Amino acid sequence: MLKVKEYTPISSSDGVMHRDAGVADGLALKEWAAAIRALDAGDQILLLRKGGIIEETKDFRVRGTSFFLYPTYEHQKKELVKPGWHRQLEETLRGREMPPTEVEITHAARVVEDIELQDEAALANLGDLHIWTEDYASQRLHWRPYKPLHVLAVRVYRLDEPRILPVRENYLGCTSWIRLEDQVSSRGVPVLGDQEFRERLEAVHRRVGWAGTP
Repeated sequence: MLKVKEYTPISSSDGVMHRDAGVADGLALKEWAAAIRALDAGDQILLLRKGGIIEETKDFRVRGTSFFLYPTYEHQKKELVKPGWHRQLEETLRGREMPPTEVEITHAARVVEDIELQDEAALANLGDLHIWTEDYASQRLHWRPYKPLHVLAVRVYRLDEPRILPVRENYLGCTSWIRLEDQVSSRGVPVLGDQEFRERLEAVHRRVGWAGTP
């Protein structure tokens, strides 16, 4: 079963590349630091989400089309990512105080599409388009199997002015979304240009067997 919800366009109607992710009210999505590195490198445009353990609705919902990426470290393990990403994951942990008392916000993102998957074969077809192992991706799919896995196609921005912020009490816990209490500008440069991002997105469509909106 495949359901695709389209959100923000890849580029503006006049063809000018966005220079601001347009984040409102400090909305941030918590994501593994290693995954944010992969997004920054342009190695993937996908995030796999099923909801946090203490999620208010017990499943994942897109709370906003634009958000900051809040790096997390506690649950990422090298055996859950492909061997080519073991070193990068370990680098995100090296010399870091645990639990962190500060967090650096370096990226923002726009959701372009939310692809809801419940099919093992379609997920397996995406295997080389993200850093996670096939086993881990499958575990995410089958956790709460009555709920779909959300495969978010995101346009990522490298912030012009990254900020180091104190980790506040309401940022903690196994939840997907938080709101930053400190001011952060969402102006930045897209990691991938319009055409390259469009090609990556089309590759995702082919892998899951979706022809796009008529």
